[in-house]
Amino acid sequence: MIILLAALVLAACSGQAPDAAPPSAATTSAGTTTITVLQLNICHGGMAGCYRGDAVLAKASEVIRSSRPQVLSVNETCAADVERLRPAMGDARALFVAARNLDGTPTQCRDGDQYGNILMVADGFAGTTEETGTYDAQYRALDGHLELRSWACLPAGEISACTTHLSSDDAPTALAQCRDLMRRAAGYPRPAVVLGDFNLKDQGSPSMAECDPPGFSRRGDGGVQHIYAGEDLSFARTTVIDMAGTTDHPGLLASLSTGH
Repeated sequence: MIILLAALVLAACSGQAPDAAPPSAATTSAGTTTITVLQLNICHGGMAGCYRGDAVLAKASEVIRSSRPQVLSVNETCAADVERLRPAMGDARALFVAARNLDGTPTQCRDGDQYGNILMVADGFAGTTEETGTYDAQYRALDGHLELRSWACLPAGEISACTTHLSSDDAPTALAQCRDLMRRAAGYPRPAVVLGDFNLKDQGSPSMAECDPPGFSRRGDGGVQHIYAGEDLSFARTTVIDMAGTTDHPGLLASLSTGH
């Protein structure tokens, strides 16, 4: 006991937080369960002007630890970031999907690692099924870094979840990709959530609202990041998080409620 106490005091003094405990949903006496979901775009590939190096991983880990989400979506990331973010997330099922070059090979981060999107769902909420892919609709000119956009889903657990990063240089293509993913998500067991950088705004032509399917509600960060929740979930609170200049996107945190 004395050794354990000393170790915890030492960690506090050094400014290093211990690994996160597995997050659990809160259940009220009325039988309502609150599920927390977090959307991040960390610009960690190293190719874009928003790249700020590993400082964004430290900030992302801080946000994850403090918000303790059951579902985490991370865009513009590298495959190795799964293990670098896992201590903050706690016990979770993780799925990475690479974006693709025009020839079908995986897009690479600056350091040669694969570049794409991460989805994590806390143990106890995640199913064992994994699905990933690229979209049929792709803008093959100068879309970001000549990448074919991808999606990843962990369906059929206590919650079905998806992440995506859509076309940045052609809004009609992004809309087609969004509709494709939402059709897929509509067929998953409920409750279901879809998070990501959709590269579509509420004001625009086309607008993000043109993707909104029946059976889902949506909240956004005022820009291009959005969270969809199935009709059996309701948004209790949505928070936009300042990432302190480590990336060009804020974090988007939502608390979702579901009754039993």
